[in-house]
Amino acid sequence: MDISIFLAKFWGYYLLIFFIILSFNPKRIRQIFNDLNDEKFLIILSFLSIIIGLLNILFHNIWELNWKLIITLIGWVSLFIGLFLFIFPKRTISWLKFINIKFVQILYTLLFLIGLYLLNIAYAIIII
Repeated sequence: MDISIFLAKFWGYYLLIFFIILSFNPKRIRQIFNDLNDEKFLIILSFLSIIIGLLNILFHNIWELNWKLIITLIGWVSLFIGLFLFIFPKRTISWLKFINIKFVQILYTLLFLIGLYLLNIAYAIIII
């Protein structure tokens, strides 16, 4: 299986599952931000984000103007968020809270649509 298709499936399912969980249990968002105040949780989360971002970039760093760019950008965003959480935790947490409060519905709708788009690409459900 092509790595691009594999990652399209992975990120597509991940984004859809994330959207569904947060739609049915919005308290989880608050809980995640509360848990970021715990240093152990923050370090584990930042390391996971760095590892996932690095793996995504090492296996898929394709800068073409098509759907593959979305997968590459997800990897870079994951890497940078992990690095910023590790290096500048308080500033990054306040920035993430601001974005979440101001753009929560736009952000989660966008994640849902990107997840659907990536799964459509992977399984060729609707030909675009």
